[in-house]
Amino acid sequence: MLDSQTEARRQAAKQFLQLVVAGQIDEAYQRHVDLNGKHHNPLFAEGFSALKKAMIENHVQLPKKQLLVKNVLSDGDFVAVHSQIVLRPGEASVATVHLFRFSGDKIVEMWDVGQPVPADSPNQDGAF
Repeated sequence: MLDSQTEARRQAAKQFLQLVVAGQIDEAYQRHVDLNGKHHNPLFAEGFSALKKAMIENHVQLPKKQLLVKNVLSDGDFVAVHSQIVLRPGEASVATVHLFRFSGDKIVEMWDVGQPVPADSPNQDGAF
């Protein structure tokens, strides 16, 4: 059984991603992110402010993006969300893991990795 803080962090991690994908990025950051924290996405400048700007730009480019949460794991201050991201309806998706480190109820550090899911994969078990 999970303690209440662990469950709250798991819900916050999922809600953060769902709000971002829905284009409610300001709300996602206001509710869940300590802007003094850091992210580790090598494609964007350091700092959560830079990542937030990139997320806003991405939503403008991909307004119909979908996020389907498949698994959520937690260990102490860390929460990992394994999800399927569909960038455009009808196109191949991306298998993604977002790893969050929390301090209290705020995300203070974030990593993300993704892998395209080929339509013609030889693995009949699928990516999910």
